[in-house]
Amino acid sequence: MRLFILPLSLLATVFQFASADVQFTSPAAGATLPGGGAITITWQDSGSAPSISDLSTYQLFLCAGGNAAGTFIQLAAVTTSGTFASGNTAEGTFAAGLGASTPANAYFFKIISVDTAGGTVTNYSPRFSLSGMTGTFPQSVIDGMQDVTGTNGPPTENDVQGAATSSASETGSFALPWSMQTGLTKYAGMQTYPPNKITQKTKTPLFPTSPYTIATTAMAQPTILTTITQAVTWGFTQLENPVSRTWKLRVEQLLTNFQIPAASQPTDDMQRFLNRWKD
Repeated sequence: MRLFILPLSLLATVFQFASADVQFTSPAAGATLPGGGAITITWQDSGSAPSISDLSTYQLFLCAGGNAAGTFIQLAAVTTSGTFASGNTAEGTFAAGLGASTPANAYFFKIISVDTAGGTVTNYSPRFSLSGMTGTFPQSVIDGMQDVTGTNGPPTENDVQGAATSSASETGSFALPWSMQTGLTKYAGMQTYPPNKITQKTKTPLFPTSPYTIATTAMAQPTILTTITQAVTWGFTQLENPVSRTWKLRVEQLLTNFQIPAASQPTDDMQRFLNRWKD
């Protein structure tokens, strides 16, 4: 696969009150492109502030399938180490055997942008078709396409807003993108503030798995010895569910008021028998 990054400008970021993210401009919605050839992907700022300096790197993938999580797959990576400073255009060549030509508008691009203050925002391009494809889709992709209407891709996944509400931004070594760090010690940004609503139905990784090689002989000196993660400075408050508390009080009242009367002592022959052993 070939990758070309062309020097054009881009504004793409997310602000804690108004989100500005990537808006794809090519391929066009509903377009049919020849499979097995080069595809040019372009994007622009969605129209909201702030500046490009708040976004650092991105990963770009060709996907196919439905709009719901778990109904689409990543077919191939255009790049896993793109930088917004390099421009707003990328180009990749994809093998014809990656997928099928039907159903129509099954393909779209996915870009995961990393905010320098922490967190990511994931945007999806409009849907398009690839002609002349010789591969097949897994059944999950075909089933996912059954619920797709129109040419819109999956909805945006914004994980930057919570990170922007943290009390301190990443500074110093923590602000340097991971791919640009060198030396035996790596610095990871602060964990992001968790959202207050669960919208995903299935788990999907934010990033592809890291490549690895199984060691069969003695390996060279490690290039990374330690990873230091920035301490969490944001906080949150917790409240007890009042509905659960009400039910708890009702159960306690029922248990308090519910008394089992003591059993009466026998007065028949059995009682006379037991009385013999009182001494």
